[in-house]
Amino acid sequence: MANTSSPKPQPVNSKSPKKGKKEDGWLSYHIRATFGPLFLMTSTPTSLVIVWMINQFYDGSILRFVREITWKDLTARWPVPDLTTVSIVLTFAVFEALLLVFVPGRIFKGPITPAGNQPTYRLNGVASYLLSLATLIICFVSGVIPLDLVYDNLGKILQFMSYVSFVFCIFLYFKGIYFPSSTDSGTSGNIVWDFYWGTELHPQLSSSFNLKQYCNCRLGMMGWAVLIVCFAAKQYSQLGYITNSSIASLILQQIYIFKFYLWEDGYFASLDIMHDRFGYYICWGVLSWIAGIYTFVSQFLVNHPIDLPPVLFYGYLALGIFFVWANYDADAQRLRVRQTKGNTTVWGSKPKIMTAKYKTSDGKEHSSILLLSGWWGIARHVHYITEIGLSFMWTVPAGFTYILPYFYVVYLTILLFDRSHRDELRCRAKYGKYWNTYSKEVPYRVIPYIY
Repeated sequence: MANTSSPKPQPVNSKSPKKGKKEDGWLSYHIRATFGPLFLMTSTPTSLVIVWMINQFYDGSILRFVREITWKDLTARWPVPDLTTVSIVLTFAVFEALLLVFVPGRIFKGPITPAGNQPTYRLNGVASYLLSLATLIICFVSGVIPLDLVYDNLGKILQFMSYVSFVFCIFLYFKGIYFPSSTDSGTSGNIVWDFYWGTELHPQLSSSFNLKQYCNCRLGMMGWAVLIVCFAAKQYSQLGYITNSSIASLILQQIYIFKFYLWEDGYFASLDIMHDRFGYYICWGVLSWIAGIYTFVSQFLVNHPIDLPPVLFYGYLALGIFFVWANYDADAQRLRVRQTKGNTTVWGSKPKIMTAKYKTSDGKEHSSILLLSGWWGIARHVHYITEIGLSFMWTVPAGFTYILPYFYVVYLTILLFDRSHRDELRCRAKYGKYWNTYSKEVPYRVIPYIY
């Protein structure tokens, strides 16, 4: 799922990095816990708008932007939110909140947290996804929403979301300190790190409204699905049809997002949910970065129509669908093995598993099943390669004339390799000798025989 990333400390129990270790001196600590987060929090909001601006006013060319930009042009073209912007964002946010609360769905208990708590979620993602897209298309067809409304206001929407997200992060910071929803909360004494990383793991407005689920799944991921449909609608309003390059990219992105909702309970066992606290790093990322960066290739294709030869169109779709299937199958294998305690098959054979014991901060002992066969016998984080491959396949319809459409692919690659490193540190700290044994059984981290 989704957000900005930087080299940062590795709190195995969702707390802050510790100071004072000889191997982790003052400078090293503050680069990871102070200067790095400060850089990201000041640079990402500006980068978000500049990427949009390059596409909107400079034909998607970084070189042209660098050559032609002036301070006067930058300030004149910088988007300023207005009432239309506010109404678009608030309508969507309220609509998604209503779907989360009122659409039927089973209640799912997530993994036990480092402090021994167990968050609950309402699993109605697939129905909410279908209702969201159906409502949007009906509004387009009926004329309630002009085809070009969202695209033409995108810069203002991104700027408004950046403002709102930052203010919301301030709310989350103080909520985690003074009104935490569980014992998975607290501060480190470093206000920069606490604001960036978060002061609470699973903030809730009520027992049935999980803010992390709402922001990550209903605003971030659903916003992605809705926005790329709006961009296709804009191209249709300009050309009278949608190019097959836009269609190929749209289909692959929507399949990926649909898979996300189909597997929503599995997502709640991911790093974003289980261990990363809900501060700027996650919150601003899912509310702002996803809208501007994850959707960028669809933005780019609006004004760069490309009609692909049929062999490329179907080839890109086939390869992209393979990566979706591989990613889903890998996640499904692991989930199925854990749910059945190994009493199942993986690739037609009995799975090779090991039971790893660990303790939560309340002193209670628990255990997890680690899968050593199937996809997970190839590499310990093999699913990251399928995600990178899929992102490339929905980007390649934009061609290779411009570099900027591949920004997300490069960003995702850096994020996932960094995440694999953080996964390793966290799992080694959590499982100890069991993870060392697992690493010997499955020696490659991400890419077999390479890394």
